[in-house]
Amino acid sequence: MTTARSSVNSGLQRFDAIPEQALAWHRAGQGAALATVVETWGSAPRRTGSQLVVAGDGRIEGSVSGGCVEGAVILAAQDAIADGGHQILEFGVSDEDAFAVGLACGGTIRILVEPVGGSLSETTLADLVAARAERRAVSYVVDLDTGAGRLDEEGHTDRKRMDRSGVEEDGKTFVAVHNPPLRLIAVGAVHITQALVPMARIAGYDPVIIDPRGAFGSPERFPDEVLIDDWPDEAIAAIGLDARCAVVLLTHDPKIDDPALETALRSQCFYIGALGSSRTHAKRITRMQDAGFDAPTLARIHGPIGLDIGAAGPAEIAVSIIAEMTAVLRGRQA
Repeated sequence: MTTARSSVNSGLQRFDAIPEQALAWHRAGQGAALATVVETWGSAPRRTGSQLVVAGDGRIEGSVSGGCVEGAVILAAQDAIADGGHQILEFGVSDEDAFAVGLACGGTIRILVEPVGGSLSETTLADLVAARAERRAVSYVVDLDTGAGRLDEEGHTDRKRMDRSGVEEDGKTFVAVHNPPLRLIAVGAVHITQALVPMARIAGYDPVIIDPRGAFGSPERFPDEVLIDDWPDEAIAAIGLDARCAVVLLTHDPKIDDPALETALRSQCFYIGALGSSRTHAKRITRMQDAGFDAPTLARIHGPIGLDIGAAGPAEIAVSIIAEMTAVLRGRQA
């Protein structure tokens, strides 16, 4: 049985579905423009890559400043929809327009405005939306001088790893990173999982909990979460693993953990963590060696799981796991 707040295979219910909304409004004949933060200085309120979509009738989704400059951006976006050309907007403390809309915190932001069907072609936007739906990591690369944009699936590896959009050293090429949502596969519906799942959501992960023991993985213990009571290897195969997935093994039971571990080791998931003492982990490594895995592959397993912060109790262990996942994701730990 699977109980879920959404379909297991649907991925995260994206709160950043700005390109999707832009395409929908454009295809509905309402007109749309995408506004993207391309550079920030000082205490700007939103990070580079943040987006706002503006419809021809003034409706908006998203944010480029948390409300500080949205009014001015909406007006510029409607002008761009009318003439089809891109615009570069800059707001800062020395700009009277910025003061008028509330950006008085010492920050400066630079915003690219692209009308869909104009400087941003419908085809390029549709390809971007398709890549996002298929969990393919892509970069949208645009020349800020000409407004010409394209998708790049192969390059900008460091930017993708760090989730860091930004302007390249040439000062005119902007790279917007579109990574699939992060996903956490937690094998074992235990006390640590109860603490880990809400932390993971706050950190931007879409959690899935797998435990064939129905008494553990119950909706009463994990309300509104995705719960799968199948065997982990079968459940993971149905979900699919990619480079934006973390797998944590928390049952302490080799009959449950080992099949999931073997599946994870054959995947490209960025993090594999397994609960247990050093002695338990040594036995785990021996079993995986007997299953045919070599030393470099087994080195991917983080066990005992989590950073060594002296954690005591499920909540602190969950903190250590999230911290280690973050370190691995951002390239701060091998």
